[in-house]
Amino acid sequence: MGSQEVSNVDWQGKHVTVAGLGVSGIPAARALHERGALVTVVNDGDDERARAQAAELEALGITVRLGDGDTLPTSTELVVTAPGWKPGKPLFQAAAEADVPVWGDVELAWRLRGPDAAPWLAVTGTNGKTTTVRMLASILEAAGLRTAAVGNIGVSLLDAVLGDETYDVLAVELSSYQLHWAPSLRAHSGAVLNLAPDHLDWHGSMAGYAADKGRIYEGNSVACVYNAQDEATEDLVREADVEEGCRAIGFTLGTPGPSQLGVVDGILVDRAFVANRQKQAQELAEVADVDPPAPHNIANALAAAALARAFGVQPAAVRDGLRAFRPDPHRIEHVADIAGVTYIDDSKATNTHAAEASLASYEPIVWIAGGLAKGATFDELVTGAAKRLRGVVLMGADRALIREALARHAPEVPVVDLDRTDTGAMSAAVLEAARLARPGDTVLLAPACASMDMFVNYNKRGEAFADAVRALAAESA
Repeated sequence: MGSQEVSNVDWQGKHVTVAGLGVSGIPAARALHERGALVTVVNDGDDERARAQAAELEALGITVRLGDGDTLPTSTELVVTAPGWKPGKPLFQAAAEADVPVWGDVELAWRLRGPDAAPWLAVTGTNGKTTTVRMLASILEAAGLRTAAVGNIGVSLLDAVLGDETYDVLAVELSSYQLHWAPSLRAHSGAVLNLAPDHLDWHGSMAGYAADKGRIYEGNSVACVYNAQDEATEDLVREADVEEGCRAIGFTLGTPGPSQLGVVDGILVDRAFVANRQKQAQELAEVADVDPPAPHNIANALAAAALARAFGVQPAAVRDGLRAFRPDPHRIEHVADIAGVTYIDDSKATNTHAAEASLASYEPIVWIAGGLAKGATFDELVTGAAKRLRGVVLMGADRALIREALARHAPEVPVVDLDRTDTGAMSAAVLEAARLARPGDTVLLAPACASMDMFVNYNKRGEAFADAVRALAAESA
């Protein structure tokens, strides 16, 4: 099948293995089956939920093998994988030995697009992807365009490209996992928001992680949007093979140079998509139009604006779209003010880079942190935040790593070490934080770690924090 467009492939009788039952695997299996492919789904798990999903697919005539995600079925001509499956898995090694291509759900969606498919404006980065894509969709909607936020967010890409609804353009969030398995993706314009160590256990190294992020720029036709304050993102643009005439567009929280978007006197301005970028700048919006106006969120807004402007959106729509945008829960979300102390839920700060941005937005701070470190180290994070910290409350499986970094770089900061990984620990953490805080302080949940040691996901962790804060407010009333 190689590099040809799948829409031109006769799927009838093709043996396709779909790896993983889940949000991407089930739609992929259905779509391929409907096109006449002989589909076998393999899945590691064999629990009650998996058996129920398998029964639904088997009723359609799709073969499902539960509890064996490592063996490549005979006659397989293509593997379509869920994005989270690691490249080193025996299934993929067997596919490589048999010269069988492996695609992810993004690659399959890209190949199954119709001839009049909407172009993609694609976003990746260690942090800020979802917010930026939702900002971008809001701006595109304000411009009167038919759009949707899709990919690693909202509507699945397969549903977007195969459904009855037609779009003018898609705002696409792509994770490093998805990009790894999407070799032929060619976006209209792409953005890498930032680059910091994350998922290194999956990618094998920082170089591997960066290379997968950089795939978003391959074949861009109009703009490669990069973070002018994150040199690694610009390096990825330099390495990309793009279409003739595609431009490198930077965004910065400072005054923009030519071919950049930036901030001047509280105004978001464009020196990239103007007639004379050497001498002209176009006002797009005010910093106050961004909710919340934290520095990293302004950067998200600039990246979204750059992609929208690359698509020809007018300045007024950028302003209106940013004004209409409301952030998702658990992303720097204000929960309450109690006795002069502000309580902020940034449970989505699941790695050190996200926590660094969050900690830079407030002072003084009582910081609630801890969870699963995913191989991260915390010295740099603690060093940068030390002067802002009133106190720290730690919980979760890998809290000792943060405690040790605090002892090395902020020994004067009081630390409460909660030797707990149960869900009730959050209530105790909020009470300890309230005890440490003084009027004018911010109690900030920015864990710098994943949540799965204690909670199902970061949403549940954020909800536990908000519940504990509301309980504290009720007691203080």
